[in-house]
Amino acid sequence: MSTKKRTAILISGRGSNMQSLVEASRAADYPAEIVLVASNRPDAPGIAWAKAQGLRTAVLDHKHYPSRAAFEGALQAILDEYRVELVALAGFMRLMTPAFVEHWRDRMINIHPSLLPSFKGLHTHERAIEAGVKITGCTVHFVRPEMDEGPIIAQAAVPVLPGDSPDTLAARVLAIEHRVYPAALRLVAAGQVPNDPEKVTINQHSGEMNSLFSPAI
Repeated sequence: MSTKKRTAILISGRGSNMQSLVEASRAADYPAEIVLVASNRPDAPGIAWAKAQGLRTAVLDHKHYPSRAAFEGALQAILDEYRVELVALAGFMRLMTPAFVEHWRDRMINIHPSLLPSFKGLHTHERAIEAGVKITGCTVHFVRPEMDEGPIIAQAAVPVLPGDSPDTLAARVLAIEHRVYPAALRLVAAGQVPNDPEKVTINQHSGEMNSLFSPAI
C-alpha cells in the first residue's frame, strides 16, 4: 500500500513549477503522489500539459461562481473527491479566504519569486531591480491568510547582475524555483517539517536541500 502523500497542484497559467513537481514525483522514492492538477482558468496552458501526462485535471472557472466562498466550496469538494492530503500552489493567482486557508493549515504550500519577507505581491523582479538589491531568489512557505505570509520552509538565492532586466532576472529565479520547490515538497510530504506554529525547523537536510541554501551564482 502506498504511503505517498496524495497531493494536488493548483495553477492559473502555464504551470512550469507544476511540471517540476510532477517530474520529481516520478522518482520511486519521492514521498508525494500528484493525484490532481486543478486550475481556476479554463485557458491555463498547464492543464493541457497535465492531461498529456495522463494526470487527472479539473477546471473551475472562478468567474462562474457568485462568491469566493462558493468557488472554494466547489474546489474543496473536488479535493475531497480525490482524497487530497497536501496542496501545492504553483502560480495560482487567487487569494483565498481565511476559512479555506485554515482548513488546509500546514498542509498547503506556495512558492514566491523573492526572498520573503521582501517583495511580497506582484512585480517582484522589477521591484528588486529598482531597490538595488544584490541578491534575490525564491521562497517556499506554508500558506497563511495574509498574502505571501507563512512559515518559511526553504529559500534559495540568486544574484542580481548588472544590466539585469525583469525578464532576465525572472528566468534566473525560475530556474532555481524548479529545484527548490520539489525539494521542499519532498520534506513536507516526508514529515521532515515539524509543526512549529510560526517557524519551520527541518529535521534532516538532504544534500539537495543543503545546496539550495547557498547563492546560485
